[in-house]
Amino acid sequence: MVNPMNKVTIENLSLEYSDGAESLRGINLNIPANAISVLFGPAGGGKSSLLRILNRLNDLADVKTVRGKVLIDGQNILEPGVDVIALRRKVGMVFARPVPLPLSMRANLTYGLELAGEHRAAVLAEAVERSLTQAALWDEVKDRLDEPAAALSGGQQQRLCLARVLALQPEIIMLDEPTSGLDPISTSKVEASLQKLKTQYTIILVPHSVQQAARTADYAGFFLQGELVEWAPGRAIFSTPRDKRTEDYVVGRFG
Repeated sequence: MVNPMNKVTIENLSLEYSDGAESLRGINLNIPANAISVLFGPAGGGKSSLLRILNRLNDLADVKTVRGKVLIDGQNILEPGVDVIALRRKVGMVFARPVPLPLSMRANLTYGLELAGEHRAAVLAEAVERSLTQAALWDEVKDRLDEPAAALSGGQQQRLCLARVLALQPEIIMLDEPTSGLDPISTSKVEASLQKLKTQYTIILVPHSVQQAARTADYAGFFLQGELVEWAPGRAIFSTPRDKRTEDYVVGRFG
C-alpha cells in the first residue's frame, strides 16, 4: 500500500547498461513529499542514473534492462503507456552546468509554457515573476528581462535554469550537482531557495560535496557502486551513520 506521505516509492529497482555496467542494484527507497532528499556518495555510484530514471531520461540512453517499480503518486512510471512528456513536466530537472536558451531571460521562462499552448500575456507574466521570485533572482533581473540570458553571471544563469523548471509548476524538482561550478555566495543563494521551495515541492538533490549534503538534507541516502548503502534523516546519517562505509565516506576516509 502506498504511503501518501511518500511522493516517490522505489521497489527493487535495478538498471544495467548495454556495455555491461550495472548502475543500480536492488534499490528500495521512499522519498517523502515536501522535503529535500539528498543522494550522495562517490562518482559512479548510480545517483545520476536514478535521477534520470525518475523522469525517464534514461529512455534516451543505451540501457539493456530496467527491473522493478518506480511509483510517483502511486503510478508506476516505468510502464509502457506512461505519457513521458507529461511526466517530465511533473518531474523537472536542473543539471550541473547551466544552459540557458539563446533567448532573453523572459523568453527562457515562457518558452516551455508557450510550447504547452499557453499564450495569455497575464498568465505568462505571472509565471515569470513567480518563478524568478522562487529562484531568488527576481530582484536582480526584473528591470532587464528582455536582455539575453547569456549576459547573466554563472550563478544567475543557474538560478534562471531553476526558474525555468519552476515556471512549469512541477511537483518534483531534481537537481544534479547544481552548484558544482558556482562561487560560495551563489551556492548559498541556491541552497536558501531550495529550503523555501520544499514547502511547495518535493526536492531531490545530488550535492557536489558531503558538506553541502549535510547542510541541505532532510533525508539522505548514501550510494556506493550502484547500491543504496543507507537511508536516514539527514541529521542522523551525517552524525551517527549506521554503516561503516557511510561513516568512512562522511569523515573523508575514502572517496
